[in-house]
Amino acid sequence: MDQLASEHMNLGQLSSRFSSRAPAVHTIAILGAGFSGTLVAINLLQLEHARALRIVLVERNEFGRGIAYASRQYPYLLNVPVGRMSASSADPLEFLTYLQRDWPLATAHDFVPRERYGEYLRWKLALAETGSPSRVQLIRVPGCASSIERTRFAFRIRLADGRTLVASTIVLALGNPPRARLPAAESVRRSALYIEEPYAAPPTLRPGESVLIAGTGLTMADIALAGNESAGGGAIIHAISPHGLISSFETKFCEPAKQDDAVSLLMQAPRSVRHLLKLTRALCDAAACGGEDWRGMISRLCALAPRLWLDLSEVERRRFLRHVRAYWDVHRDRLPPCTWSAIEDLRKNGKLHVHAGRLIAMRIAGKQIHVRWRPRGESFERILAIDRVINCTGPEYDLRNSQNRLWRSLFARGVAVPDPLGLGLSTEEFGALRDVNGRPARDLYYVGPMFQGNHWETVTVQELRVRAEQLARHLATLNAERATPRDSIEVVQALDAR
Repeated sequence: MDQLASEHMNLGQLSSRFSSRAPAVHTIAILGAGFSGTLVAINLLQLEHARALRIVLVERNEFGRGIAYASRQYPYLLNVPVGRMSASSADPLEFLTYLQRDWPLATAHDFVPRERYGEYLRWKLALAETGSPSRVQLIRVPGCASSIERTRFAFRIRLADGRTLVASTIVLALGNPPRARLPAAESVRRSALYIEEPYAAPPTLRPGESVLIAGTGLTMADIALAGNESAGGGAIIHAISPHGLISSFETKFCEPAKQDDAVSLLMQAPRSVRHLLKLTRALCDAAACGGEDWRGMISRLCALAPRLWLDLSEVERRRFLRHVRAYWDVHRDRLPPCTWSAIEDLRKNGKLHVHAGRLIAMRIAGKQIHVRWRPRGESFERILAIDRVINCTGPEYDLRNSQNRLWRSLFARGVAVPDPLGLGLSTEEFGALRDVNGRPARDLYYVGPMFQGNHWETVTVQELRVRAEQLARHLATLNAERATPRDSIEVVQALDAR
């Protein structure tokens, strides 16, 4: 029996032995091993611990990759350059150094396939595990959690296949939720002509095929290029979103020379979306007039966004989401230059048509889907006869609509609540979940992109790596504070038995 199988067996024995009381070894279960969950595990493995620690990493896909960095037939590129993708804030160029072992000519400004980043995370996890203190144990559990129940001394985690795990502390690192469902597509959802999740089932388009992509963001760019390549350049693609906006392209920008002045102006501005938007435009224009890149100013503003967001009233936050969010997204989330150029070529050659408007309804018409939509600013509807429809809208962050069994279980028990603006979860310091009474849940944490309700900007590697590092240090401190002689004796015996 190999080591991994042995660890799974040991975990099963421990889960049944300690199901009615606290685990003898302090156990942290991390549910999700994509970027955020893997990074919490890495940081825990790298820290010193006052007593023994068991880290249980639960993931239904490939550990370290999750969905975002999985191996795929089409080489989807990271939309952030290598130099800003390190998983360590202490070593900002670690990812570049890793790449240069195989690609000596790689630079900080390159854009590489996402699967390479998945390989990097897996390498980093293995390295951390090998170098971890002897009292720290990492156990990988393939599976998916469906419910969590708090017992008197610990948590009982039920997996979708019926297995049960027990943990002292839980970190929810479930990544992005599924894509928002299209109300207009209800009548065609079960049709083979409709694709709900393009990355799970990448479409292979045929020459001459007409395709409607719902959404004009980063996913649209990926799917349009991959699909067009599979069709030999012969597919006709329509992309529709309420504003019809496509992201700008990334450049080799530098931080603004007068960034301190910009920080001061932004922090002193009245806390209204109108004033902040006006000032942001002025700062970007001033940067451009001074020969600088407006992207650097946007990057600087992103770092301030959590503080600015916290100061906004709920009314102002809703105003931002309603009127400004779409424009912020296309300036904030930028495309690799080669991707942007390829998208522009498709548009110039008549292979990609981008529309601003709203989808009204869809119906099957023979071997096609007839799509009713209304162009932005017009009162009359139009019809598109399409061979296939692909949902490329963003994730459904409004968890009140979630079909996920685990989230629904947590909400039903009152140990977690959705963010009232539909931006993920309501959380406290270090990502502790806020319960139905507004109190931080003990030993139950979240890390990932659904911090937006509290901080807004929490979706990039640079932002999430800091959250993961802070949470790991916090958990290590708690582990030390709760140490008991009885635990220490049982831990030593358990480790010796291995």
